[in-house]
Amino acid sequence: MRIGFVLLLLCSFTILKAQHLRWHLMPNGSIEWVVAQDQSPHTDHIEMSGKQVSVIITYGTDSMHNLVLKKEIVFPMLRTIPNDTHASLARQLNEEARPHLIVNGKKLAEKPGAFSFDGILTIHTVAEDGISITKEIFPSTEKAALVENCTVKNRSKKAVNIAVKNFVHIDTTDASKGVYGAYITKTETYGADEVALQPGEQYAYAIVSSGRKLTDQPYYFSASYEKIKRQKLVDEWMHSLVLQTPNDTLNKMFAFAKIRASESIYDTKNGLMHGPGGGTYYAAIWANDQAEYVNPFFPFLGYAEGNESAVNSFRLFANYMNARYMPIPSSIIAEGTAIWNGAGDRGDQAMIAYGAARFALEYADTIEARKLWTLIDWCLTYLGKKKTAEGVIASDADELEGRFPAGKVNLSTNVLAYGAMVSAAHLAKALGKYNAADSLDNEAAQLRSNIDKYFGGNVQGFNTYHYYKGNTTLRSWIGLPLVMGMFERKEETMKALFSPFLWTKNGMLTEAGSATYWDRALLYAMRGLLYAGATDTTLKYLNYYSSNRLLGEHVPYAIEAWPEGGQRHLSAESGLYCRTITEGLFGLQPTGFNSFTIQPFLPAGWHEMSLNHIKAFNNDFDINVSKEADKTRILITEKSGKKQELIWDGIKPLEVIL
Repeated sequence: MRIGFVLLLLCSFTILKAQHLRWHLMPNGSIEWVVAQDQSPHTDHIEMSGKQVSVIITYGTDSMHNLVLKKEIVFPMLRTIPNDTHASLARQLNEEARPHLIVNGKKLAEKPGAFSFDGILTIHTVAEDGISITKEIFPSTEKAALVENCTVKNRSKKAVNIAVKNFVHIDTTDASKGVYGAYITKTETYGADEVALQPGEQYAYAIVSSGRKLTDQPYYFSASYEKIKRQKLVDEWMHSLVLQTPNDTLNKMFAFAKIRASESIYDTKNGLMHGPGGGTYYAAIWANDQAEYVNPFFPFLGYAEGNESAVNSFRLFANYMNARYMPIPSSIIAEGTAIWNGAGDRGDQAMIAYGAARFALEYADTIEARKLWTLIDWCLTYLGKKKTAEGVIASDADELEGRFPAGKVNLSTNVLAYGAMVSAAHLAKALGKYNAADSLDNEAAQLRSNIDKYFGGNVQGFNTYHYYKGNTTLRSWIGLPLVMGMFERKEETMKALFSPFLWTKNGMLTEAGSATYWDRALLYAMRGLLYAGATDTTLKYLNYYSSNRLLGEHVPYAIEAWPEGGQRHLSAESGLYCRTITEGLFGLQPTGFNSFTIQPFLPAGWHEMSLNHIKAFNNDFDINVSKEADKTRILITEKSGKKQELIWDGIKPLEVIL
């Protein structure tokens, strides 16, 4: 077995070395793909969002080295009939029908020179007659509109005539197919004109595509102002929860993950609602994506809209508590007015209780915490009623909703329930509910023991976890126990996760032998392994993964899955990436309204790493980790000026009180 494992590990390391990167990091904080004329055709897609709109941009170059540019625009609050999960008005914009740039009397053919991204997608193209064009594409932060700012520059030595016609294209939908009646979509130019452009001069115009209800008045868009608002918002995210390590790729992947995790929040009639996106999941919440994945991230970032969306999601879930203990639905859709529960109980109560307990501790609002306690207590009571004779918790499915077998009792539901109990015990103490805290501590300890007895075992030669009773193939979710501090099978689980049974050049397979990978499971596994102290080995794989997602063939975010969904940039996965750093690499675990434990395993070769402007626990503080002989020095600096210097032996987590 030992020789076999070494061979498997060598196969995995070979994958790590065989990496091609299309993009590169820029000094100004962006990433850039420089298009060489000898490159083969390549296209990619990226999603960007604002409070009233989401856009999926497909861009690249074709076989003739011409620009490829396609836009899908989604209006989450323009609801269609039937008003189900997917009922957001969506339109593929007709690029042929858009206004064309005319130079010296002929339509301009553009060839891309470079693409860059820093929260705004920028496309640099070149054309005949010494003309270059810069396109900046982004969603409005507040309005239902997609903006494309265009700047034309004459780089030749003679004047050229530039013409952009005043273009307006309007479509009106069938009123019988809209929840709010007819909708109007409109594409128009701003700054249309005919000018003689002298050498070195520039000419700017904009194309705005928008949507509204027929009963709403038209709106005038200032493209330059919309750009300022987008840049200001991105800048706010960039200056909160700032990761600094010797690895620039990790730093930038973390920074960009904050954008995708935070931008996908929609202003619905039931308040702000974070949504996955992907062209189909909007104005709706899920027990996994929102409650479990991204809500516990927002207090660390301190983004007001993120925290408010989390509060709203738990409020909406709490509306479905009931005396009969029928399960809370998996998803609340259509701006909070309907539900989806097609897979039955996926372990949703464990997801909600875990996320709500974590969020309540980090958000540190006593009034809100008391409200959340009611929801958490209900969910934990529900879970208690689902216990089997073996002392583990049954559920109809897991979050993959039958895509892969999960049995009647699965590892994910049980480990999340354990994590929920641990955090709920901390919350109970913070609220002065000491008897409840003691009871939860005892219940968690018993469940932990039962999980190991029920799921622990040899799978494909590794002493790790069966995902369900009778499971004989490795599953990527075996990394989840490590996230909750269950390190009993750490070494063998790490070997299994990084073996060629699960690890591939594209991601971590959901099940050994399949061709499917979901980033969420990979990110949980990375987080758990880093938290368990398997830092140096895990960092090699995290570096490879981060480079691939940030600078490879499909950039710059964590993805949902492949082949399902075509590697959509669902937003909550980016929240999970950030938590891989905050809770994994730095080992931050909330224990009270102003306290947490920390166990930052500094990688070999790194002398220092830091997280600055952490906004959790009603604070703003920095954590700096550095080497101190054979120990680790941790300096915590609060905005008030208070400092704590700690020396960690690398064994037991340190308790920090702010």
